[in-house]
Amino acid sequence: MKFRTLIVPAIALTMMYCQNAEQVSSDSTNDKAMKVSYPDTKTVEHVDEYHGQTLADPYRWLEDDRADDVKQWVKAQNDITFGFLENIPYREKIRQRLEELWNYEKFSAPFKRGSYTYFYKNDGLQNQYVVYRQKGDGDPEVFLDPNQFSEDGTTSLSGISFTKDGKKAAYLISEGGSDWRKIIVIDAESRQVIEDTLKDVKFSGVAWKGQDGFFYSSYDKPEEGSALSGKTQYHKLYYHQLGQPQSKDKLVFGGEATPRRYIFAQVTEDQRWLVISAAVATTGNELYVKDLMTDDAPIVPIIEDFENNHDVVHSEGSALFIFTHLDAPNGRLVKVDAADPRPQNWVDVIPERSEPLSVNTGGGYLFAEYLKDATSLIEQYDLNGKLIRKVALPGKGSVSQFGGRWEEEQIYFMYTSYTTPATIYNFDVNTGASSVYKESAVQFNPDDYVSEQVFYESKDGTRVPMIITYKKGLERNGNNPAMLYGYGGFSISLTPGFSVSNIIWLENGGVYAVPNLRGGGEYGEQWHKAGTKMNKQNVFDDFIAAAEYLIENKYTSSENLAISGGSNGGLLVGAVMTQRPDLMKVALPAVGVLDMLRYHQFTAGAGWAYDYGTADDSPEMYEYLKGYSPYHNLDAAGCYPATLVTTGDHDDRVVPAHSFKYAAKLQEVQSCGKPALIRIETNAGHGAGKPTSKIIEEQADKWAFTFYNINAPVIYLEN
Repeated sequence: MKFRTLIVPAIALTMMYCQNAEQVSSDSTNDKAMKVSYPDTKTVEHVDEYHGQTLADPYRWLEDDRADDVKQWVKAQNDITFGFLENIPYREKIRQRLEELWNYEKFSAPFKRGSYTYFYKNDGLQNQYVVYRQKGDGDPEVFLDPNQFSEDGTTSLSGISFTKDGKKAAYLISEGGSDWRKIIVIDAESRQVIEDTLKDVKFSGVAWKGQDGFFYSSYDKPEEGSALSGKTQYHKLYYHQLGQPQSKDKLVFGGEATPRRYIFAQVTEDQRWLVISAAVATTGNELYVKDLMTDDAPIVPIIEDFENNHDVVHSEGSALFIFTHLDAPNGRLVKVDAADPRPQNWVDVIPERSEPLSVNTGGGYLFAEYLKDATSLIEQYDLNGKLIRKVALPGKGSVSQFGGRWEEEQIYFMYTSYTTPATIYNFDVNTGASSVYKESAVQFNPDDYVSEQVFYESKDGTRVPMIITYKKGLERNGNNPAMLYGYGGFSISLTPGFSVSNIIWLENGGVYAVPNLRGGGEYGEQWHKAGTKMNKQNVFDDFIAAAEYLIENKYTSSENLAISGGSNGGLLVGAVMTQRPDLMKVALPAVGVLDMLRYHQFTAGAGWAYDYGTADDSPEMYEYLKGYSPYHNLDAAGCYPATLVTTGDHDDRVVPAHSFKYAAKLQEVQSCGKPALIRIETNAGHGAGKPTSKIIEEQADKWAFTFYNINAPVIYLEN
């Protein structure tokens, strides 16, 4: 295969930049390797002190992502990165193929509100899904079209909540991918706005209290100019009365009186109980309840510590049904009378067992979803905990959205796997019969592919599952391109799921592998804790062992292996590529947490301390974090894999400073010719609400970069 040689032109910038030596962008395996000229990123003399020790941070200036010099740096980096990508001969072919694959009708499961049935639909390439509704067997009509919110599709719908009778609705919008939201209230029948827009809302839903108002959560807005990076400290739960200005909203819980980092509210389906969940980190919460049927009823504590997770999933009169990890690391469902809801009065309805549990409701029943080696099992129970049936599923994969309103007899669920496009089923709660409601129209034949689950041993002997997907007939000769994707944190479980983007990889002979690393929730809270704080290295060891398994079993080789992950998975990729740069050829850290000594200083980062710990905790914790922090472990003597860092300039979850600093230092220390590039999406955030056009462009760039640097054949060159 022949490649054109590119020397990215020097960019005329201010004196803070100068062109440094050209570097060949990839190994001599390519006939003609592109060359890259990086901007000479300035450094500053900045030193921090941790527990009596000093540590330099020469790229601290890149944390001010609104500053003019940082904006110039972003432009310079993007010019170089896109100059590189534009000269990959099949990049546009990949983009066109992705667009072709993406261009089919997509639906959500329907849901009933009032006299209408609502659903989300995307005609194919629309930037945002459109909300439709229909009455009975009538024709569907557009209810809300987020594509009209902004010309470029970067303003998205991030949630909608209806009153119980379906007559009013409040929806949230995000601009540019930010976590900050606005709430717009409408008359559902006429779709006319009936309230002033609520602003500066963050990490919140909308919980209606009857027809007259709703509960929502937010923080005090950071100072002007720091809205995207300023630390958000104390969450506050408000009640908004319709007809009143937002300035009159009543503080219900939180703030300085009860300082909590996260506060969420829900109103039970019978409208009787306000449930308040309060937390200081992403794991563990307090639980409170308030009787909305009694004037001036107090807020009653159920749990007043942060040791475990709890949630009210249903109420029946004064009885509360609570999902909890208290005395049950894998979860259990209990019942208690709200008159005295303390744990000593709890009675098991669905007791803990060996598989991790979550609980949904619908049609007058409880639905227990268990994870068995990271795949779904569903069981139906009545309110007394009697097993009604084990729900038959289409195969070994993932189920989501299993539930509905309490009075409905037909509910819906989504089923998918790595080789099964997402399919919507309806389920009869009385008979247990399910049938296909909507099939995917994506151009993909599952019969052409294999998805197998294997188990391998990590460094300490722990048995870890991994699902490997590839085209039938694959020869295990070590020459296949392989993508290893991981996450490993925050008790998030990576269950099998179909990706349109991954078709590009699979149809070009690629192997796609996903291990279920410690730190996730695949085996319950103990599995999660085994990958937190000073156990975090277990996560990296699990990922490294997964790569070694693929190589030892000749699915691929280190010369053909790419690793990928986003957010906490971006941390995973950054840490593993610094610890074992010899293990992979390409690394794709996306929106990653890459500076482990300062992550808690930005936006909601302090809430991640349960998983990570902070450098302020102790000298031991500081040393541990510094020992794997990707930014701090890049070594000038290292030859790192071809790297494409990706982030968004409006990411206020994991601020782009992480990626900026990491990319700058990687470019400084890279001791060989492999490219160290950063792709910075403008007017984009952490990922939620990203328009389809931007998703396709970014995915095409990642695949093109990976194929080029692995030097793998691409079938689109032949078309």
